[in-house]
Formats: sequence, structure tokens, C-alpha cells
Amino acid sequence: PFQAISMKTPGMAVFKQQNVDDFYEIGEELGSGQFAIVKRCKEKSTGTEYAAKFIKKRQSRASRRGVRREEIEREVGILQELQHTNVVALHDVYENRTDVVLILELVSGGELFDFLAQKESLSEEEATQFIKQVLDGVQYLHSKRIAHFDLKPENIMLLDRNVTLPRIKLIDFGLAHKIEAGADFKNIFGTPEFVAPEIVNYEQLGLEADMWSIGVITYILLSGASPFLGDTKQETLGNISAMNYEFDEEFFSNTSELAKSFIKQLLEKDTRKRMTIQDALNHPWIKPLNPRQAMVKRLSVVNLENFRRQYARRRWKVKCSIWSTRDCESDQEEEILKRRPRTRKRSSTS
Repeated sequence: PFQAISMKTPGMAVFKQQNVDDFYEIGEELGSGQFAIVKRCKEKSTGTEYAAKFIKKRQSRASRRGVRREEIEREVGILQELQHTNVVALHDVYENRTDVVLILELVSGGELFDFLAQKESLSEEEATQFIKQVLDGVQYLHSKRIAHFDLKPENIMLLDRNVTLPRIKLIDFGLAHKIEAGADFKNIFGTPEFVAPEIVNYEQLGLEADMWSIGVITYILLSGASPFLGDTKQETLGNISAMNYEFDEEFFSNTSELAKSFIKQLLEKDTRKRMTIQDALNHPWIKPLNPRQAMVKRLSVVNLENFRRQYARRRWKVKCSIWSTRDCESDQEEEILKRRPRTRKRSSTS
């Protein structure tokens, strides 16, 4: 029996109550997270390759394992609305007793940061060609009032790395939310290194949180250093809340003032003063106003040596988030206020 999701949107995806194996050949594992595993797959009728994301369903109200049905429906509902060259596409949805299976566009070029770490050299001009694509994807999301809430290097992938200018794909909409006008939305989630002060401080959340994350990502991309990362999660969150960061001369000696101004206007604690996505796209570092500004970008270089060094360390460190909304209950909300968040591991999958 086919069973539609009870959601208000018309044309909502039907979670097909059929065996995914009847329609797809499931292949090797591509990645895994706390409650999800992603495998390569091939559609039998067309031969087209996709990525199958198997999400473990929470089996009972009392259970801590798996993802609640409404969380999965939210992720699917959001993915269904999306159709953009820089955003991963949803092809199909299946469901069985234990899992919901999302059939997604196969994004096989690896992480952007991985690709950049292997380059001989990188100018700001080249760096902004990638950042511009991230901004284009986010502009599309924000135009639909969707906040991603988990923008970080692991979720910025390349469709295919073997082309002249690889195409960026934003993945993993497990934490994404539609920001409703007038609705109060507060939550604690994401990866400490990239979360905005309003998340740390448990304040009203909106599209602005993504802009902060883009600031952190750009800072790391240009220098290899991470602006707020402390030795512990608590220290990192404290640094964010206190706006404790600087452009260390050691890492930023070859960085243009334009690039720094771009970052500064994103790492702005006051959400009303922080650049919006439109501001960022119009910033002279992204869109030079004159030949001199364009020239500066060509002559300024990214600190690839430090980027590579730090990147290798990033790879080895366990990537661990405060927790995802998916495990968020009020007792944990109490805990972060005491600055002792329970650790929940959730490495990202698309």
C-alpha cells in the first residue's frame, strides 16, 4: 500500500512502501553519520547512479536511537522544494520498517576543502569562484526562507573534481528549517566551530546563522586557521559568544583587506548588522567595483601551506557536534545553559 505523508504541502513526496532493492542496485558505502548511512546505488530501469541515504527511524517515543518521523518528514519536505545547480537534488523516497531511504543526486567529487588542499597554489580570485557558488546556493535557500543551519566544510561538496571549474553542491539538510515569519524558533545544534552566537546563546534563530557560518568557512579557507576553535567545546562556544577572534598576521599576511572586510561583516554578533546573502553577493570582494579591486584579488594568495597542515589535522580529529536537533530534548537545553553540553556524535552525510 502506498502511504502519503501527512503534510500540508500539496504534491508532497509519497514515501514508497516498496523494497528499494527492487528498483536500485545498492553499492558501496560512501559515508555514515550517527543515524544515517549513505551508499552508492544504481537505478535499474535507467542505469543512472545516485546516492541512497538510509535514515534509521526512531522506533518508539521513549527511544533515543534513530530519527523521529517528523524530523525525517521535515528534511524530505525541504529537499523536495529544492532545485538549484548548487544544491543536492532529491530523486525519490522509500520506506521500510526500520529506515527511510532518500535517493539523492550522486555528488562524487569529494569535499571542496579536500580538493583545495591538493592544489599547488590558490589566489583569492580562484577562492572566490568557489565561495560565490556557495553564496549562490545559499541565496536560493534563503529566497525560500530555508536556513541550512549546518554549513561547514564537510557539507560543501564538489559534483565532479575532474573539470576545469568544479561545481559546488551543498548537502545534508538534516538540520534545515523553514523560517516562518513571526514564529519563535530557538534551538541548539550544529557543529560548535561553525555555530553563530545566537545559537550558543539560545536566542531567536533565522537565516542570519548561515551567514555567520559562511564567515567562519571563508576565514578557514583563506588561512587554514579556525577563528573560534578552542581546545574544548566549551572554550569554542565561549570564544564565539565573546567574539574572541582576530586576523593573526602569521596566517593572514597575504590576505587582502577586501577579504578581511568580507569576513568581518559576516562575523558580526548583531544579526541586524550582519551581512545578508544579498549583501555578501554584492560585496566588492565577490563582485569587484573596479579593475583595481579585481587586480588585488588576483595578486592575493591563500595560505595553502597552513591550510594543508591544518586540514590534515581536521581530518584526524573526531568531528563532533553539540548535538543535532534530532536528539534535542529539554533536559539537554538545560545542560548547554550550564555550558556542559552532552556530546553527541554526528558526522555529516548527504
